[in-house]
Amino acid sequence: MRGNKTTGTILLVCSLAIAFIAGKEFKKMREPEPIIKGSGVTEVKMLSDYFSELKGTNADTEIYVMKGKEEGGSALVLGGTHGNEPSGIMSAVVLIENAQLEKGTLYVIPRTNNSGLTHNDPQEGSPQRFTIKTKNGERWFRYGSRATNPLDQWPDPDVYIHASSGQQLSGNETRNINRAYPGRPDGTTTEKAAYGIAELIRKDNIDMTVDLHEASPEYPVINAIVAHDKAMGIASTAVMNLEFENIAIGLEPSPVTLRGLTHRELGDFTNTYAILMETANPAQGRLRGKTDEALVLTGIDPTYVKAQKLGRLFVPYDENGHPLEERVGRHITSFLELVKSMGELEPEKEIVIENVPVIGDLMENGLGHYLNEAQK
Repeated sequence: MRGNKTTGTILLVCSLAIAFIAGKEFKKMREPEPIIKGSGVTEVKMLSDYFSELKGTNADTEIYVMKGKEEGGSALVLGGTHGNEPSGIMSAVVLIENAQLEKGTLYVIPRTNNSGLTHNDPQEGSPQRFTIKTKNGERWFRYGSRATNPLDQWPDPDVYIHASSGQQLSGNETRNINRAYPGRPDGTTTEKAAYGIAELIRKDNIDMTVDLHEASPEYPVINAIVAHDKAMGIASTAVMNLEFENIAIGLEPSPVTLRGLTHRELGDFTNTYAILMETANPAQGRLRGKTDEALVLTGIDPTYVKAQKLGRLFVPYDENGHPLEERVGRHITSFLELVKSMGELEPEKEIVIENVPVIGDLMENGLGHYLNEAQK
């Protein structure tokens, strides 16, 4: 009898220890990565400033505003739409921590779906965070999920019906913010976040919105710009200029029949030029090997080298992979070209952004070189 009590006590202590450790890790996932605003940031707002229903929820998120010395156009950069696409988040962070606006106004949201960065996708074996070495130490960043945390929105329906179009999708897409636009003020948590972003664009009259994404190397729309009909002139000019700089990039029109995405709905329901960009991230692919921090940072995976030789990929791939510096560099360089093209076509919407590294700078110096010193 005494032995059973001893065993029971040991099991209880072990269970409590496991629960404590698991709870500690769970709480850590709710902790946002530190973003150290640069001197160019003139104001930090919240998405709830534009849609008050978000206040106090995990869908509320920071908006970094950089206002130039001269009046001009305005642009919004959406990073972190999908938490498992780190180049979007890191491109936003680099802009926040470095950009200086000479003319016009830049808005940057690094955690567009803030809730999606509080958990991982199940059964993917993804790291919870990744670390980048800087000249002043290490900085950590969240590796999250494609979807809103189920703790913030549950249950998923069997079929997700996009509100404004009636398009039917798999039920789990109900938590994908890039299937929820233009959003609903009385909708789900995800739809409310999408509605808040649409309200920001409408209320502040944002001229151009660029949504930063990544996709697996076997995905057909890769290393590409996807543009709404209204934005095709700007996008085609930018693509041509990027090709002159030896940056190969595709241009795709926003499909009229694919609903809920930024490049379609924000172009239809607001006056913004709506554009989405994709880079090649092997950590998302179905052909990948071990999904660890090294894969996130270096983009090196031997299985993708084999897949390239078999002609299964839509992007060049060799032993050098596609490192995070390259992917961030493609995003930032392309964004700057889009801004430049808008100003050339419509001078009253000119935006002049200084002190931002382009792809050559990032490949030469590394991503950490452009991250600010961590606060003590």
